[in-house]
Amino acid sequence: MSLTVQTEQRADMVVVSVAGELDMATAPQLQDQISDLLEKGRTRLVFDLAEVSFCDSTGLSVFVRAKNSTDDAGGTVRLAAPQRGVLRILEVSGLVEVLRTYPSVDEAVAAQEPALD
Repeated sequence: MSLTVQTEQRADMVVVSVAGELDMATAPQLQDQISDLLEKGRTRLVFDLAEVSFCDSTGLSVFVRAKNSTDDAGGTVRLAAPQRGVLRILEVSGLVEVLRTYPSVDEAVAAQEPALD
């Protein structure tokens, strides 16, 4: 299965909508998109995961790298609307403690949270 990635500016956030399977074969595509956004100074990212049917460790590492890069630039990464299987992977890996996760894109965009330490 292929991966599609679309972006949309919402307020001061960029919503990155991801659909398909996020794995070793498709993760570089998402990483390239993130790199392009960061080069353009877009450091406040919401990843819409509602249409991601599968995510392996390679996909998770893309989100961790994005968080590290945006943190360095004073930005933020938020995950939104992961399906049950993807949420389970985030929980088992412990990344729900590192990557802020919201039930919907609207909640992720609107959230006003303190910085994680």
